Formats: sequence, structure tokens, C-alpha cells
Amino acid sequence: MTGFSFDLQATDGKARTGVITTQRGEIRTPAFMPVGTAATVKAMLPESVRATGADVLLGNTYHLMLRPTAERIDRLGGLHHFMNWDRPILTDSGGFQVMSLAGLRKLTEQGVTFKSHIDGSKHELTPERSMEIQRLLGSDIVMCFDECPALPAERDQIAQSMELSMRWAARSRDAFGDRPGHALFGIQQGGLEEDLRVQSAEALRGIGFDGYAVGGLAVGEGQEAMFRCLDYAPDQLPTDKPRYLMGVGKPDDIVGAVKRGIDMMDCVLPSRSGRTGQVFTRRGVLNIKNARHQDDPRPLDEDCTCPVCRNYSRAYLHHVFRSQEIISSMLLTWHNLHYYQEIMQGMRDAIALGHFAEWEADFHAGRAQGDIEPL
Repeated sequence: MTGFSFDLQATDGKARTGVITTQRGEIRTPAFMPVGTAATVKAMLPESVRATGADVLLGNTYHLMLRPTAERIDRLGGLHHFMNWDRPILTDSGGFQVMSLAGLRKLTEQGVTFKSHIDGSKHELTPERSMEIQRLLGSDIVMCFDECPALPAERDQIAQSMELSMRWAARSRDAFGDRPGHALFGIQQGGLEEDLRVQSAEALRGIGFDGYAVGGLAVGEGQEAMFRCLDYAPDQLPTDKPRYLMGVGKPDDIVGAVKRGIDMMDCVLPSRSGRTGQVFTRRGVLNIKNARHQDDPRPLDEDCTCPVCRNYSRAYLHHVFRSQEIISSMLLTWHNLHYYQEIMQGMRDAIALGHFAEWEADFHAGRAQGDIEPL
């Protein structure tokens, strides 16, 4: 069985490019992971997601444990077979979704008890149970169970949450055990407090993981504060392991994160935006429902090579969105995911050639020329 490894191939400033090797194939970094929350990237066939250039998908432990259940997926051959995706899958721990349940959950040292948002049934999620669920799913990259407070929050709350997450990280490591071909990532916490981030990174290094995530961002702090944190947080993590920024984000968030040393990202934004008519292009953001597009024969992006831009006009896409046709979600999501993967390939190429600064300048200049439409 192929083991898990990370080959850092080139750097340009803090930006990095490399290859993560897993038992189900390689992940080129920097990598964007489309989100398949409930074992599907909404409005997309798996082969279409792969055609956009995606090497890896993200699955959601919380949603899958509730429906159809990890045990059922295991009986049916595991998540890869279940959803017809034979490439790598990363599963989150379920912690973020459980923490967002607010009044429906109770937090203790042991873990979290909560009521399902689907039917009100009671469940408990602990580091050990999270590891068990992700094992049953068969994910290639497993995330340790953590607690993530929304920002802004008091420093004492952030410190207590971080310390609890580090205790849970150690329990996750123990429960994960020895699983050749599978990887476990630790999650750094500490909010926007640099010294707490240092403590968290040191604790995670002491435990030892196959990769490390920067957690606790993209939770309400805004881009400027996030970038200030990313100016130092990735540097606190091992250079020879993948660095994953969870839940980010918009195209300029992604470029800024890679500039600061991040290797992996995920976000629901390109697929969710596709379903609501928001389109990402080199020249900015379009809102396809706006009347200005109803007679426009041009593609969404004249320089884009995706099937949507090769075959459909803005006028048609405006029509099917206004008509609430299912094909609208399919086509707009396909374009958005393709655009995100083009950004990733562009950054990989630029870093390898030592031209990342020039690429970044062109990226921002192109977006500044276009119209950013009201939603």
C-alpha cells in the first residue's frame, strides 16, 4: 500500500508548491478541495468535478454520521465507492458543525452531546468517536477533533478552547492508531492571539501529525485580520508537512493564503455561489440574474476553457437561472469550480518558475478591470 508523503518541490517567498502522495493518487499543491458535504458536490457529477482539475474532495463527518450514517456507508463499501470518487478524500472531524449548533449542544471535557438538526435525535461526538466515524468512511486524510469558537471572543475563552483542542488532539492521535496509507492532521487553534498560536503549534508538534491545519479562521474575523494571523501562523508549523487552511474562501483569500505559505484549502463558496447565480471570473464577480445579461451573447469569461464558457452564452445562463431550471446550478457550479482550479494551476506554475509575485499582480489587475456586480 502506498504510504502518505509530502514532497515540497519549490518555494517562491513563502509560497510553496509540491505533491502529496496518497494511496489513491497524488494531490498537487497548492490544492483547492471542493466540498462534498453529504457525499456529493452539489449539482456536479464526480467525473465533472475531476474534469475541472480537482485532485481531492472534502467530506463532512457531521452530516454523514447523521445521514446515511458512517456504519451504513462502511457496509456499502466505504465513502469512495459510495459516491463514485476514486481519488483522495479528506474528511473534517465534525467539530465545526457541532460547535455551530449553539443551543442544541453541550460541551464537556469528554466531548460534545448534541441534537440532530434533522430529527432532534441525541448524539455524542468525542475524539474517539470522530476517529471511528472517519475510519468507517475510509477517508484518506482524517482531521483530529477540535473546538472552534467564533470570533470575536474573549482571550480567556480562546485560550481555554485551544487548550481543550490540544487535549482532544492527543486523544485523536491515540484513537487513530497505526493506519498505513491514511493520514491524520492536527489543527492549530488560538484565534488571533500569536502567543496562543505558538502554544498550540508546539503542542501539535509534540504529538506528531502527518499534516497540520490552521483552524479557527474564516469564522467572522474578516480578511485583514485573517491575513495578519497568516503572516505568522503557517511559519509556526513544520515546513516538511502539508499546511491546510480550513474553510477558505474567496479567490483573493486563496491567493493571499498561498502567498503566506498555505498548501491546501476548502470552501463551499464556488458551489454555493453557482446555485445562487454568483459567478467568479478573471474580471471580477458576475450576478447572472441581473437584467444586463439577458441579451448578452458572450460567454461568462471569454478566456475560460470550461465547457460552460465554450458552449453557453450569458443570455442563456440568465434565462435558465431566472426560470429556476436545474441546469443553471449545474452549469454555474461547473464554471466556478473550473475557475478555482485554474487559479490553483496558475499559482503552481508560477511558484515553480519563481514568478509568483508577477502572477499575483496580474491576478489582482485583471479583477480590478471588471465589474463587481451587486448581488
